[in-house]
Amino acid sequence: MDRSTGDQIDLRELLEDMVVRDASDLHLAVGSPPLFRIDGRLVSIDRHLLTPEDTQKLAYSMITEKQRQIFEEKKELDFSFGLEDRARYRVNIYVERGSMAVAVRRLPVEIPSFRELGLFPIVSEMAGYPRGLVLVTGPTGSGKSTTLAAMIDKINRERSVHIITIEDPIEYIFKDKKAIVSQREIGIDVHDFGDALRYLMREDPDVVFVGEMRDAETVQAGMRAAETGHLVFGTMHSANASQSVQRLLDLFPQTERDLVRQTLSLTVKAVISQILLPSIKEGIDRIPAIEILLANPTVRKLISEEREADLPSVIRSCQNEGMQDFTHSLCELIKDGSIDPKEAYRYAPNLEELKMALKGIRTTASGIL
Repeated sequence: MDRSTGDQIDLRELLEDMVVRDASDLHLAVGSPPLFRIDGRLVSIDRHLLTPEDTQKLAYSMITEKQRQIFEEKKELDFSFGLEDRARYRVNIYVERGSMAVAVRRLPVEIPSFRELGLFPIVSEMAGYPRGLVLVTGPTGSGKSTTLAAMIDKINRERSVHIITIEDPIEYIFKDKKAIVSQREIGIDVHDFGDALRYLMREDPDVVFVGEMRDAETVQAGMRAAETGHLVFGTMHSANASQSVQRLLDLFPQTERDLVRQTLSLTVKAVISQILLPSIKEGIDRIPAIEILLANPTVRKLISEEREADLPSVIRSCQNEGMQDFTHSLCELIKDGSIDPKEAYRYAPNLEELKMALKGIRTTASGIL
């Protein structure tokens, strides 16, 4: 694809090319060519440098008049759409240096299985919890939504329950199987997360998925639902499991944290933190390194006593219960030949700890220890 001569850029062609090239993301910004993220790296496949007119035209070609009005008021817009049965896309339109820019994430039409995602059996088991709060955390692009989609899909296949998702925007489309799945999109089906959660209990849910625990009101409503016997899933942006607990508490004023801390210690069931790394295994592009915190009595006690700093040591000492930290996960991925040690070093939260854990292990991957 080369439009260096100034030919018109076709959005549909770019989206279809994402599927052909197995690109996860598309970036459109003034002064740069269209960029695909392939195997975790940004790649230019077109020498045409985008103008402000290009990005505006491409952005507006994706949205309705109502969405255009929202964008022009807020200078930011999230939405999703499908390209027939071939792919779905999550889109963010934003403004940088006075011009419009677009980030497009490609979503699989079929929800991947736990095995395909490289997730541990303990993650699958969480879909069977009868109640409580389960958080899936990590940086942007770490696969949080896909992990949760796999969990929701398992519940959908195996349990006769009512699942309500509250998303901004809807990413994966669920078809009713054994369960009934009601998917509500912010800005289309409901005004905001606050309204959706305020009336949640009137809709008779058994399982609730909150797209992002982004403020105190959302977290409080999620914990309240977990307290009253519902299974609640949510996502957060944080680096690891113990930081996730602290970040959730930091959303609340200091005067409310003691009460929130006690509620959290009683309702939380598990925290999964993950990052995606390039895989060196044939047929696998990226694979997750995963940290798992399970709310056993010790974990609940530490949270209630404001001792989040001690959570990492509990994770390391309770591997027999299914917990693990990032160091252990990275070590296992190296040992089974899934990732290059150099990539593990880049993402390791504690490089020296990882090197110590890997001492004496032989590997055929590049970067031999």
